[in-house]
Amino acid sequence: MTSVGLEFLVERARLEKTTTYTELNVTLRRRAGLQGFDFDQDSERAAMGHLLGLIVEGNRPTTNLLISALVQYLNINDAGPGFYTLAVELGMLSRRSSAMAKQDFWIGQINALYAFYAVRRSGV
Repeated sequence: MTSVGLEFLVERARLEKTTTYTELNVTLRRRAGLQGFDFDQDSERAAMGHLLGLIVEGNRPTTNLLISALVQYLNINDAGPGFYTLAVELGMLSRRSSAMAKQDFWIGQINALYAFYAVRRSGV
């Protein structure tokens, strides 16, 4: 699931698009042939968060970015709380950051991911 999830998020970055937890879940089900996550259950939401952490862990040495920034809640223009928690744990964001600073960090991560993968898309 980690490699399938990473592949999908890289595709989204190359398209300069974000995605939702729901779309990621559907894509994982379709491409990996697995049942997917039931977001009505706390444990399943936590499992998706864990998966995103693994995806970041695999991708960050290449990009030095948090590719999970591309995943947001359906109909909400923001990342999930796990994104910010991970950023704090990695020393990329202060625990005391204001809501505005968090959003600026998130948007910066998205734009940096788009730029990183745009270079690879153009063959440069």
